[in-house]
Amino acid sequence: MLMVRGRAGGTELTGTLYERGERAPSFRGAPDEDAAYVWVCDEFYEVDSGGTTQLVDGREVNLAFESPMPRGFDTRTQAVEGAKEHVRTQFARIGIDPADVQFEVEKQEPSAEQ
Repeated sequence: MLMVRGRAGGTELTGTLYERGERAPSFRGAPDEDAAYVWVCDEFYEVDSGGTTQLVDGREVNLAFESPMPRGFDTRTQAVEGAKEHVRTQFARIGIDPADVQFEVEKQEPSAEQ
């Protein structure tokens, strides 16, 4: 599995990309188990009050989280690009320029439970 981490505005967002042959989480809305690559990551947006407070670019932002929406891809290249686009979108939703997001992709070994 790959961890795709985006950093911008003094904060970061990390999601998991399950590769071919790894068992991705299964839950309502998960992609077909035949998908070669499955991306799972939080989705959030800024709210006026409530939610979780996060310091972003020196200002406090209230975040409301949505259920993760897994996405399936056929190739590793499509999956990594799709993951990066997802992370850029989340940052844009809280006022960060998507072009400012810096990425790190790190290989992780699945735990024995997966």
